Amino acid sequence: MKAIWTGSVGFGLVNIPIKMFSAVEESTLDLDMLDKKDHANIKFKRVNENTGKEVAWENIVKGYLVNDKYVVLDKTDFEKASPEKTKHIEILQFADEKEIDSTYFEAPYYLEPEKTGTRAYSLLRDALQKTGKAGVGIFVMHNREHVCIIKALNNVIILNRIRFAQEIRPTKDLHLPTGRSKPAELKMATSLINQLTKPFDIKKYKDDYTEKLLKIIKAKSKGKAVPFSPLKIVHSKTKDLMEQLKASLSEKRKAS
Repeated sequence: MKAIWTGSVGFGLVNIPIKMFSAVEESTLDLDMLDKKDHANIKFKRVNENTGKEVAWENIVKGYLVNDKYVVLDKTDFEKASPEKTKHIEILQFADEKEIDSTYFEAPYYLEPEKTGTRAYSLLRDALQKTGKAGVGIFVMHNREHVCIIKALNNVIILNRIRFAQEIRPTKDLHLPTGRSKPAELKMATSLINQLTKPFDIKKYKDDYTEKLLKIIKAKSKGKAVPFSPLKIVHSKTKDLMEQLKASLSEKRKAS
């Protein structure tokens, strides 16, 4: 794996030099965009809007429009904005992970210690596991500030990049029901939930869509027809919620 960020993590006066690695990898197929007529690859070019000529990556800079004139920024300008956060993640507080709404979660990363930070890394990992807490910090990556939580999982420290509160859209524009559920229906729904409750194991859930799509691709490459039955949504015959819940419970019992 290639490190995507290097720097340090600090809590109190303890400083841990680390490397950051992405904890996820895409499971989707890498599909190319083609011209429908001759299946030629579609290419996107970086073009100068004045000359119409392609511009090489090394000649591209970033700028911000101020009073109809661009202010061009270089790498040092981004670091000047917050030099301490471009290479360091300061844990500002600790909190119970359950307090952090999953809506804010964005992307997980593994943290690996440099050789000089192994003891401090182990200390932070073990302390997080013993207390059941997660650290909260802020850092800069890809020219953007991020808030994160840092927790221990088995033998590794994981950094979860999370969204700022202002990035979450308010729900005021949604048309949501305001009435309360009928007590009898609520009791029945609770029974169904309890019946379907079991220990969570993420390994039981796999991306089989990509695997099935690959089978279709291989079949088409051999000129074979792939059978297809469109999904038909069949609505319940009764609009009575209690009847639907009772039927759901009985179906679950049969399956058991």
